[in-house]
Formats: sequence, structure tokens, C-alpha cells
Amino acid sequence: MNMDDCKKFIPCIYLLEGKAVAGFKDDTVINARPAELARFYGENSADELIVFDLSEDDASHEAALDMIKSICREAQIPVTGAGNVRRMEDIKKLLYAGCAKAALNYSKKENIDITREVSQKFGKEKIIACVEDVSEIEANEALLSEFVHQVLLISERSIKRTIEIAKLPVIVSLPEVSLDKIIELLSCENIAGITGSAINENAKELVDIKDLCAGGGVRVQTYEPALKWEELKCNSDGLVPVVVQDYKTLEVLMVAYMNKKAYLHTLKSGRMTYYSRSRRQQWIKGETSGHYQYVKEMKADCDKDTILAKVAQVGAACHTGNYSCFFNEIIKKEYDASNPLMIFESVLNVIKDRKVHPKEGSYTNYLFDKGIDKILKKLGEEATEIVIAAKNPNANEIKYEISDFLYHMMVLMVEKGVSWEEITEELDKR
Repeated sequence: MNMDDCKKFIPCIYLLEGKAVAGFKDDTVINARPAELARFYGENSADELIVFDLSEDDASHEAALDMIKSICREAQIPVTGAGNVRRMEDIKKLLYAGCAKAALNYSKKENIDITREVSQKFGKEKIIACVEDVSEIEANEALLSEFVHQVLLISERSIKRTIEIAKLPVIVSLPEVSLDKIIELLSCENIAGITGSAINENAKELVDIKDLCAGGGVRVQTYEPALKWEELKCNSDGLVPVVVQDYKTLEVLMVAYMNKKAYLHTLKSGRMTYYSRSRRQQWIKGETSGHYQYVKEMKADCDKDTILAKVAQVGAACHTGNYSCFFNEIIKKEYDASNPLMIFESVLNVIKDRKVHPKEGSYTNYLFDKGIDKILKKLGEEATEIVIAAKNPNANEIKYEISDFLYHMMVLMVEKGVSWEEITEELDKR
């Protein structure tokens, strides 16, 4: 099933002064750590997330963008940024903060006026129109059809008329409603998803709600395995071993076993679930410690008798407190274990440590003590050295100069609080 054709369950965060509040007109704080709330939604099978920035001035908006950046990093699902958009630059900042899409408020003329410009610059698929009344759709029908990907309807009073006239997929914001009402709405062809309190208040039950929707004939995003349990080859105990890796670093975290029940529960819940041979019972990894493992990918080997699972690990995988269960060294030969990507991270960590724990005579600390202007001056000098070295037929010289440049660039990254993960995520988006 094409996931783009599935109906979406989309919680939302109303962001005010760095906290998640109850709604547009209710500033009751429901969570003081919005990024953690975003992770919670992502971990409980939400398909996307909408963040409404309720700030009213430029300084608060800049602070909100920093929080949205953290939300995008933690959510691990596509995020739509909305609110406080006045000009094209604001759309750019939302997308650069990590949002998959940005919303234009169609109750504001200046947002309507920049629709064509932002759509042509960033792509129609990244622009949605936020409307409060069906008249905003009727008055801008041609513009929406050509330059907007979806419509977000934030008022339930216009739902019926919107369904009748909308030519674009519509996301509907709903208060608490019955499951029957949700299924009824999602059965409408041009309703792409539901957001609002109806989803926020039921985030823990999204897996079960999706099952009920699927049973009602609604196309929803579920994870049907390409391999049924019966196609896997069990050992003599009826179990299949599972090798578990960190999905980013690929470090092997642990080895466990699954029976059919654990396999099916893992697929349904998105949390790694195993069968304990010693306790002879099913167990969800992290159920007592909070160190859950969230499934990113599962594969079987060529014989279909072993599963490789890539996961997002919360906390430590090992009951001893070690991140990985594999820490008891048996033998180790001398070898070059350098990984180009890990070297960048390693050098950055040394620079970070120098900033927190200064070392006498350290050139890195000299740069930090002199401040940003000195760091920028050195970075500029090293960039010039690269240009000069590039004219030299000896390739070694440019190698040395690029290394110097990258070192000074990492000093700047630490000074400005930028990580390699953020840089690589930005490169990947491009």
C-alpha cells in the first residue's frame, strides 16, 4: 500500500513561550517539554505532527524556531510548522528548522499573497494552506489548486461544506469526538487526515484506533510484514533469534528471541517485544526500565532463521547500564578501526570537551578565549589557503589545508552549538 494514500492521524502541539499549551485560546500548560511530547507522539504511531507557533513578536518567534528545531529532531515523524508567518523568510526558517511542510494562514492576506512565491521556491509538496472558514477556500480555489499541497481546516463548523467543494486533500482539526465520527470522516475521499484534540487525547490508543479504522475499510498506515511468521524458520524451541542494532550507528546492542506472539506484537506496537526463555513469557523491552526500543527496520537473513532489527534505543540496551550488551572483551588484535564519519564526531567531541574543561596551552582554548571574531578570521584564512593549494599540482597540500579548515569549522560549530547530526540531516534533506 502506498503510504501517501493512507489516512493520517496527526497530533498537534500549540507552542507558546517554549511550552506546549492546551490550544489557540487556552494557554494552560500541558507539557513544559514540547520536544519530549513530540517524541511521545512519534513513538505511539502518529503519522505526522503539526506545530502551531503562537508567539506574537520576532524575538519570541526566533525562540520558537529553536524549539521547533528540537521538536523535528525528536519527533522522528514529518512535522508541519504553522503560525507567525508574515513573509517568505518565515517559511524558509520553518523548513530549515527541519519541518517537512510549512503552513500559510489564509485568514491573512499577506500569506495568500506569497503563496505562489514560496511554492515555486520550495516546492508545492511543502506548502499547505491553513483555513478557518470555507470561504477562504472558495475565494482562492485556483491559487490553492496550483500552488498548495493540502488544506488544513482548523474549524469543525465548515467540515461539511469543505468536503463538498475541496479539490485538494484536507486535514481536519477535531475536538474530542467518537470513533464512529472519525471513521465516517476518514471514509470521505478528500479527507487526508485528522488532527486536534481528537488525536492528542487518544495518542496512546492510536495503534488500536488504526486497527478499528482498517476494519471499517479505511486505508491507514499499518505495518503488514512482507514475511509472515510461518515463513520464518524457528529453532527447536519454536523461537527465532533477533540481532538488534542501533539504526544510526549500527552498533550491535543485544541478541534476544521472538516467538510468534512477540513477533506480531512488535509489528503492531512498533516496540521491540521478545520471548524470555528463562521466564518463559513475552516481554516488551523497556517496559520496566523505560528503555524502549522503537522499530525502524526488520530483515530476515538468507535462510530466514534469524532477524536483524534496527531500532531507536532509549537509554541503555543492557540491564547492566551499558549501552550495548557486548562489552566483555575476549581478545583484541591491533587494527585500524577508523571510520571516516566517526572521526568527525570524535574530533568534535574533543573540541566540545576543551570548551567545558579548558586545558592550559590548548590552541582550541586559545580560539575560544579570543572569541567568535578570531574563530571567523582563522576560518577565512584557512578557506583562502584551500584556494591557493588547489592551484598546486601536488594533491597533498590541499589535503592538509582542507583538514585545517575542517578543524576550525568544528571550533565554530561548537561555539555556535551546531552538531554533525544537524549538518548531515540538512544535507540529506537537500
